[in-house]
Amino acid sequence: MGTWLSDDIPAFAVVGRVNAGKTSTLATLLEIDDDELLRISSTPGETTGVLPLPVRYDDEELMRFLDTPGFQQPVEAMREIQKLAGQGVPGPTEIARFTRECRQRFPDEVRLLEPLMEGSGVIYVVDPCKPLRDTFLAEIEILRWTGRPRLALLNPQGEPNPELEREWRERLGTAFNLVRTFDAHEARFDERRRLLEALLQIEEHHRKHIERVINAMENEMGDRREEAAEAILDFLEKSLTLRVSEPIDLRDRSVPSRGEKKRAELEARYFKKLGEIEQDCLKRLLKTYRHHLLKPEINPDKHNGLDLAVAETWRKWGLSRGQLTAAGAAAGGAAGAVIDFGVGGHSFFVGAAIGAVVGGSAAFFKGGALPELRIKGVSLGKIQSDGQALEAGPPQSPNFPWVLLDSMLLRHRGITARAHGRRDKAELDLSGEESLVRHFPAGRRTLLQKWFTSCLKGSPDRGKEPEVFGELVKSLEEAESQAEEA
Repeated sequence: MGTWLSDDIPAFAVVGRVNAGKTSTLATLLEIDDDELLRISSTPGETTGVLPLPVRYDDEELMRFLDTPGFQQPVEAMREIQKLAGQGVPGPTEIARFTRECRQRFPDEVRLLEPLMEGSGVIYVVDPCKPLRDTFLAEIEILRWTGRPRLALLNPQGEPNPELEREWRERLGTAFNLVRTFDAHEARFDERRRLLEALLQIEEHHRKHIERVINAMENEMGDRREEAAEAILDFLEKSLTLRVSEPIDLRDRSVPSRGEKKRAELEARYFKKLGEIEQDCLKRLLKTYRHHLLKPEINPDKHNGLDLAVAETWRKWGLSRGQLTAAGAAAGGAAGAVIDFGVGGHSFFVGAAIGAVVGGSAAFFKGGALPELRIKGVSLGKIQSDGQALEAGPPQSPNFPWVLLDSMLLRHRGITARAHGRRDKAELDLSGEESLVRHFPAGRRTLLQKWFTSCLKGSPDRGKEPEVFGELVKSLEEAESQAEEA
């Protein structure tokens, strides 16, 4: 065995031209979006040697992919191999001789073919949007002559061209064991699993090892889903129990302008804290799914993550009016709170608009205003000289918990849908996304509503948390399935 292979570990050399998607295919398969680990470049010759990329689960290497240099002189190399074969048909013997004798003239081709001669399989990545030129035909022939198990992947890099794809499929079908489509920029979990299942069909010798990889990948996805559910559960509890207080004194109560300023400061602190909680959850989700380039779009200073100041948020996410009524009735009363501006027998700023959430006069329910932030007076006892403060809690709308949950379910779906082969530093975009919680079964809505109510009262029901966690796991799985079907 050479440098790159092991008797006990299946290995597949990934071969392809620059801009054919070879490295992005590897990045998606291995879930690597970090250029420091796997560089995606449009520069010919960027990969100058063979780079082993292990597939590990529980610190055990189960499979190995090999990132190889692309063909640089395929036509010339093909002719040289044909010369070595004389009047016969080239095969593994001639390829092996070529790697021994032609390194100086064909360094890239030799480096590419050496792992194949040592026993690796072949994954040949092509762009079916490009014409099937003589250089590609030469590459296909050389790889056929190796005699190794061969899988061809059609990885479209531009506008689909059915005629060109048909031509590619016909030609590849004569030289490869299997031909499959794999869009490395869009492939999700199911596509990755199907690609590994295709390797099972061409590599019988390592069947048990490949099956172990598929099982480990499925188990890992289940573990990740549970980690994500735990993060979302924590996010919901922290958000719904969040309270922020601001001390007040006699001058604040007697001078309206000072009181207004206190309110504005209190609102800003509340939403900044809420944004930080939201961002922490998103960071946990991104870490769970190994995304480095995809960024949370939260600005804690303005809390523009959920866009709570926009009426559309309350219309398109969360439960419908009828669902809220049913869930609230089944749970023994809808969650929410009455706005209380009274402090120590005083009443002040009653008519003031709470701009951080109201954001205009658009209706949430027919005839009603957008949900307002609950602000009330609380006693501080001996903490302050006059023992009083303003406290800001969650928006009074019973839909607030459902909007929070919807937004995080949609973000989770966006994270799991993003292929690691992409290199654009995008933000999670929820524009155009519609509610997922409205499709929940009634029993799930009732359970969640009861738990939400307990959180909003400041005493999360620990007895219900296991059930809530289980329903969140189901919700995440359902959202992933819907994305796969879309």
